[in-house]
Amino acid sequence: MGAAALILAAGEGTRMKSGLPKVAHRILGVPMVAHVIDAAHRAGCEQIVAVTGHGAEVVESLIGTVASVRQEQQLGTGHAVMCAKEALGGIDGSLVVLSGDSPLLRSETIARLVETREKIGAAAVVLTATLPDPSGYGRIIREGDGTLAGIVEDKDLAPAQRSIDEVNTGTYCFDARRLFHHLESLGNQNSQGEYYLTDMITVFRDEGLKVEGIATDQPEETLGVNSRVQLSEAAKVLQRRINRGHMLAGVTMTDPELVWIGPAVTIGRDTVLEPMTFLMGETHIGEACLIGPDSRVTDSRVESASVVDSSILVQATLGEGAVVGPRAYLRPGTVLAPRAKVGTSVEIKNSTIGEGSKVPHLSYIGDATIGSDVNVGAGTITCNYDGIHKHPTVIGDGAFIGSDTMLVAPVTVGEGAVTAAGSAITRDVPADALGVERSEQRAIDGWARKRRAGRERTGDSKER
Repeated sequence: MGAAALILAAGEGTRMKSGLPKVAHRILGVPMVAHVIDAAHRAGCEQIVAVTGHGAEVVESLIGTVASVRQEQQLGTGHAVMCAKEALGGIDGSLVVLSGDSPLLRSETIARLVETREKIGAAAVVLTATLPDPSGYGRIIREGDGTLAGIVEDKDLAPAQRSIDEVNTGTYCFDARRLFHHLESLGNQNSQGEYYLTDMITVFRDEGLKVEGIATDQPEETLGVNSRVQLSEAAKVLQRRINRGHMLAGVTMTDPELVWIGPAVTIGRDTVLEPMTFLMGETHIGEACLIGPDSRVTDSRVESASVVDSSILVQATLGEGAVVGPRAYLRPGTVLAPRAKVGTSVEIKNSTIGEGSKVPHLSYIGDATIGSDVNVGAGTITCNYDGIHKHPTVIGDGAFIGSDTMLVAPVTVGEGAVTAAGSAITRDVPADALGVERSEQRAIDGWARKRRAGRERTGDSKER
């Protein structure tokens, strides 16, 4: 049976100065606690339980199918494990205890903890780090021979212990059976009156059980987030880590510091990401695409050889060789077939644009199905909403929509049909027909001259 993971996510995080629980704050579009859950999954943890407390409803809404238990009173990390004892009582093997505010922890490190504990048969293995400034962290106390003697919380340090720079990261791997057997041995005789999970190291040593501390080779992964400053620091570390991985896999970034990519995003090789590009959520970018500058793509699929220039895509799909932008907005449900083009200042929602079709500029397309090789002129609007219901517009293959056409849905424009510029189309246009709706243009002789003369008589000739 694989390892299990317990994620401590009950804290308020007062230094965040927020109405949200600390672990709900997002890094690259993902809540902190979700980063930790994902790392545990990728490390092979088959069962995951989260301990919630402050803002429990919010946190539980973010953890998907992960089981949770409530810590109604936050009485320390040891108390949090006590609250989860029943949910995890059937586990017989490794139990990894993780902090929900440590979003940079790598799955490789979790797997290494489990492997080490199981290899040496330890009751507990503690992940440690050596920091230039260990303030605020519990310190690792070692015997003269280097073996782990215990952990002392920062608030309880003796003066001579404050110079120790090896710290406890709050990440552990326990023998679950031994942990729960000795859990009641924890006391709260300390400055905070809390049950410290760190005291379990001393309990195990007193019982003659083996404990070990192993150091991470990347101390930055142990960064705990307790303030907005640390939130930004963690985001920068994760940004660089993710971007480096994509570049090593064949993605070009003209300025990696100005590209932000969520952890679930996939990108094909030979794609170029220009500055101020944001790729978030469950987004896939194909090969040889050009994305940016100044573009945001969320939960969307962009096939190979496509271009997204200074535009926003949300839950949209682009076929191979599609072109979008600049300054286009593709809203949920937008589908562009291969080689379709959506140009400057165009907004599209819940619509399909057929292969090779073009909506070049200054148009709104909503709830529409547009066939292949259609040209939609500038200023075209599908009037899809009557104030109560949304209605569809259908445009057949090869149609030509003249500039400034109002398509009042529900309406169909047949294959090969044309609408005259400036028309308000309220009835279906048959295939190969011309749809035109205009009042007759008139010229009223002298009207402008009389208007100017009237303004001069009233003294209103100055431009306002």
